[in-house]
Amino acid sequence: MSSDFRDWIAAWVAPRDTSGPRPEDLRASHADRERVIAALTDAAADGRLTAVEHEERVEAAYRAQTLGQLAQLTLDLLPPESQPFVMHDKPVMALFRTENRGGRWVVPSKIPVTSFGGNVNIDLRDALLQSNRVVVQLAVMAGTVTLLVPDGVLVTPAPGARVRSFKNQTRPPESPTPPVIELAGFVYGGKVIARCPKPPKRGLFRRQP
Repeated sequence: MSSDFRDWIAAWVAPRDTSGPRPEDLRASHADRERVIAALTDAAADGRLTAVEHEERVEAAYRAQTLGQLAQLTLDLLPPESQPFVMHDKPVMALFRTENRGGRWVVPSKIPVTSFGGNVNIDLRDALLQSNRVVVQLAVMAGTVTLLVPDGVLVTPAPGARVRSFKNQTRPPESPTPPVIELAGFVYGGKVIARCPKPPKRGLFRRQP
């Protein structure tokens, strides 16, 4: 058995990283509460919640201190992929297909990414990082992994990583201690692309009101 194939199998069966706080124990922000309240309001508008239920859940949202407390308020209203935020540490797998992860989601300190002939798109612009250093554990053959990161994040291959094609289109962080996305594992016959959102265009002329 070749070392590459052993690495591939190891990436599939590697245990999940359980270090750090659980996603549901992280403190909720005002923006997280507003996301949940918006979902509750939509549910009341189309009849999924009564006026009394809506009022009770909105009050509970304002009292909620953690993401887990907030998540309970919309579990019976929306499918998992449409929840105001996602709290899971499932590996990202794309086998001859496209797999996306984005929105408001809690990013564990290690993300296993497996792709065989597929495309993986990971959007971290609105994500909540559990750690200032996130390891993207790659097991990619003939696939493409695209990372969309906010400004101020450093994306770099890990020591010993076998990432033969890495296109870094991010802007250099200004902070001396930026959040770090570290690319570990291997990529053969494929590529990794990291980019920042494009800055807004500045027009040469302003239209008169």
